[in-house]
Amino acid sequence: MKKFDKERVLLAVAGPVIALVLAIALTSIVLLASGKNPFEPYRLMLEQLPYSDIQVLIINQASLYYIAALAVALGFRMNLFNIGVDGQYRLAAVMTAIVGANVALPGFLQIPLLLLVAICTGAFWAGIAGVLKVTRGVSEVVATIMLNSIATSLIGYVTLADVWGVQVGNNMTTGVMEKSGWFPGIDLGADAGEIYGLVFLAVLLGVLYWIVLNRTRFGFDLRATGASETAAAASGVNAKRMVLLSMLISGAVAGLSGLPLLLGDTHTYSLSFPAGLGFTAIGIALLGRNNPGGIALAALLWAFLDKASPALDYATPVAYEKEIATIMQGLIVFAVVISYEAVRQWGLRRQQRQVGAELAAAAQNVKKEEVAA
Repeated sequence: MKKFDKERVLLAVAGPVIALVLAIALTSIVLLASGKNPFEPYRLMLEQLPYSDIQVLIINQASLYYIAALAVALGFRMNLFNIGVDGQYRLAAVMTAIVGANVALPGFLQIPLLLLVAICTGAFWAGIAGVLKVTRGVSEVVATIMLNSIATSLIGYVTLADVWGVQVGNNMTTGVMEKSGWFPGIDLGADAGEIYGLVFLAVLLGVLYWIVLNRTRFGFDLRATGASETAAAASGVNAKRMVLLSMLISGAVAGLSGLPLLLGDTHTYSLSFPAGLGFTAIGIALLGRNNPGGIALAALLWAFLDKASPALDYATPVAYEKEIATIMQGLIVFAVVISYEAVRQWGLRRQQRQVGAELAAAAQNVKKEEVAA
């Protein structure tokens, strides 16, 4: 049985904890500098947690963040920076909405069809960057940034009135999807609202992510290639194939990110559909250290800051700007980079001390044997 390593666990937990503490401290300094109470906003936001409607909003929002962050984490584990998750997610959502509004099948066929459309769209869009990288050596960062802009333009085109767009008031939409494609949720009553049914898809993806990375040959090859392409190639792994597959899978997961909201609530894609999800997911994946459990906690934290922060606008006698939560989210990402580097250096020194101690012990044993002989 493998010995429990307390120091290793401490190293894994230290990064996120230091990042959160540092972010809170820096946010408090900002509040102090603006003449505000540095602790009151945290109390006001925490007071929102007992309300069932806020809890439902947090869970629903966290499901979108979680799936998108898994897509980012898959790239990170391969040493790839898929910054195009936002474009992949939005393009997949609009194509799914168009198919859902124009194709009518029984529910047991309609929902799998919509899931497949989202997966294929996301994988195709990410695959373009993957192909460019393995065939022309184009950085995935550059390629995916450009593809984000192209996706935005493409979405604008397909939602034109003479293409697939439907004007609803001042908003351009893709039209309401067929009801057979609506995914039922968990109704907690009029006061609380409804939890998206596809929250369970997020949980399933997290479990699959862990199993594939830690219990399959493909996961081992992926992690090995991410650590060192040269070493992986020496062991028989096709590095280019792994890069392309990783981008395809990352894009496929990204394509599912918007479905909890699309199939569970809006049932149409419009100009008000949330953008920026993919960029938020980068910070969540970093804070969660690319671990499915850590990403889940980070997604819940981010969703809490999003959904509890509006209470700051209505605080009395002094109102606080809800942008405080946004500042804190940005500082968390900033603090993550600093804290993880500090923890990495700490872990490196720990390993060096352990190796030194083992070498010294081995040398001492040899000396004892020589004396005894």
